[in-house]
Amino acid sequence: MKINKRFSFILLIICFVQTGFAQTKFPFRDTSLPYDQRVKNLLQTLTLEEKISLLGYVSPGIDRLQIPAYNWWNEALHGLARSGEATVFPQAIGMAASFNTPLLNQVASAISTEGRAKYNVAIAMNRHNQYMGLNFWTPNINIFRDPRWGRGQETYGEDPFLTANMGVAFIKGLQGDDPHFLKTAACAKHFAAHSGPEALRHSFNAVVDEKDLRETYLYAFKKLIDAGVESVMCGYNRLNGEPCCTGNTLLQDILRKEWKFDRQVVTDCWALDDIWARHKTIPTRVEVAAAAVRAGVNMDCANILQEDVMKAINQKLLTPASVDSALYNTLKTQMKLGLLDSSPFNKYASYGQDSINNVAHIALARKAATQTMVLLKNNGVLPIAKEKYASMLVTGVNSASVEALVGNYHGINGNLVTFTEGIAKAAGPGCAVQYDQGCDNADTLHFGGIWTSQCCDLTVAVIGLSPLLEGEEGDAFLSQTNGDKTTLSLPEAQILFMKKLRAAHNKPIIAVVTSGSAVDVTAIEPYCDAIILAWYPGEQGGNALADILFGKVSPSGRLPLTFYKSVNDLPDFTSYAMQGRTYRYFKGTPAYPFGYGLSYTKFDYEWAQQPKEKYTVKDSIQFSVTVKNVGNYTSDEVLQAYIEYPGVERMPLKELKAFKKQTVEKGGSSTFTLSIPVADLQKWDLKTHKWKIYNGQYSLCIGKNSAEYLLKKVFVIK
Repeated sequence: MKINKRFSFILLIICFVQTGFAQTKFPFRDTSLPYDQRVKNLLQTLTLEEKISLLGYVSPGIDRLQIPAYNWWNEALHGLARSGEATVFPQAIGMAASFNTPLLNQVASAISTEGRAKYNVAIAMNRHNQYMGLNFWTPNINIFRDPRWGRGQETYGEDPFLTANMGVAFIKGLQGDDPHFLKTAACAKHFAAHSGPEALRHSFNAVVDEKDLRETYLYAFKKLIDAGVESVMCGYNRLNGEPCCTGNTLLQDILRKEWKFDRQVVTDCWALDDIWARHKTIPTRVEVAAAAVRAGVNMDCANILQEDVMKAINQKLLTPASVDSALYNTLKTQMKLGLLDSSPFNKYASYGQDSINNVAHIALARKAATQTMVLLKNNGVLPIAKEKYASMLVTGVNSASVEALVGNYHGINGNLVTFTEGIAKAAGPGCAVQYDQGCDNADTLHFGGIWTSQCCDLTVAVIGLSPLLEGEEGDAFLSQTNGDKTTLSLPEAQILFMKKLRAAHNKPIIAVVTSGSAVDVTAIEPYCDAIILAWYPGEQGGNALADILFGKVSPSGRLPLTFYKSVNDLPDFTSYAMQGRTYRYFKGTPAYPFGYGLSYTKFDYEWAQQPKEKYTVKDSIQFSVTVKNVGNYTSDEVLQAYIEYPGVERMPLKELKAFKKQTVEKGGSSTFTLSIPVADLQKWDLKTHKWKIYNGQYSLCIGKNSAEYLLKKVFVIK
């Protein structure tokens, strides 16, 4: 037995030496060399056929170089998606409602930790399949310009500034802070002007003038690129006639030349097929492959490049050198991730199964969910005083729904807590909590739970939408319009159910609405005493809702998009012009304005440091506000700072340009200190095709939301 052990040990040493020799005989394996030098060596080492084989998301192994197979397609929108056990955090639109960038950064860091751990476990089992890699095609930083768009739940809302700040926090959490290695690789998508309609997304031409493009649709992309996002995904659509994945305006003129982006560009999945088959702007697959490579695409989420680039070379549409150029950034990303070496200095290589959906991540998911929920109405019934209510009914179509927790692009685990489960646990054994689904989304004749509601002291009705009704084309399979909405109304069956509950008694009714977008809650408002917008809050949604209902946490979520009264208030869905859209350009009266959200306490604001009278373009507007908590509950407050511009044509009505979330103790105060670079107030000048500061009078407005200011200071820019 001792001889066998010794022999095994000797074999292990031999294998280690051989493996080490195999990995170090090529300079691309030498981690002491700069990435660019390693990439150039690898390109010299690969054959042309091998290079072309690496241009698609399913990259085969190169056995002679001991380069393993790798699948680039992975998702992590609000937790690892489609790969089994993972922590499910609140959907992206809910995280935007938190207005809490440090919290989102923590969430993204937890997601990337789980991603590294799952990758390590898979590699140890010699598995290289989809959804197990380290390249996450997230975040979605498209502007949620129209609440009818089903995929809007994936975004950070309608405002470019909020989207940019949340997006930067997210990518930094995903990519980590190691100076030598990426923890995981983030991807800003979909570049650009991609926000529905879903039914037309594979052939749609978004017509956007240069001013709206620069100020609205590209703003967040530029911020994430400046922050170091590793990848950019080009969209399915055309922009002003050019397919986004082959058009020179986006990929060459703006992204590569103007913004100096020198990292990976990946296509949306099968977007190149759309160009010849549906857009019909380029006639053949081979010509599409050539156009994509020339435009700067590095990775094809399909197989056109792998199958047709060699044909393009044979037809003199490309050269072997252009293949090197296309593959360069992809190989560099792999090296940044440590995929082509076994460096002992890669601290992420040690993450294992205990990093996945652990106690700390579950607690973070619960905290995040409490921060996202928005209190829209409260006549005093909230928070619930346990001593007043001996019995309770939890009802409604989404009260026990898993779909209403997880949103789209989600993981799964054994710790999901539905709204019913969370409330029942928090109410405690001394409260008689009952459950009845009560209604569905379609039946307007049959309802349950009405008699039970009469018998209980308080009713919580969880209604709203689900990812089965709104979402990406194909995923929202109960939608009649490919995942988009034609109305902002709740399903009629739910409205009738709320009417019947109220008609049955006068005891408290609390409505909880799940949604990934703006909905019209005015139809149910008369029939309930409080309304909480819960979004799709993730695996701990039930516990988080209970924390808010019973006053363990004061609600602090704020709306990241305008809640209109009706789709009649909106321009045509297919119009990408910003006129009349979002709080920045909408002149009507919304049901609830951008930034709206109630608390269990009250705050008073006063200047601690007012802005100066005059500024130049090189300055920053420094200011501080003291926020006093004059109510009865310790709570987080979201200070929102808006800018009103000089009266120049096509100026926004107002714009969020700073925000901060801080805890203010009951009876105490907290000082919020913020800064706005004057350069961030530039607007695009259509005559010069450049950014320009317009001299004149501006106003800094500090408010509870975009429609309700508490402090205002006029200043001049010269």
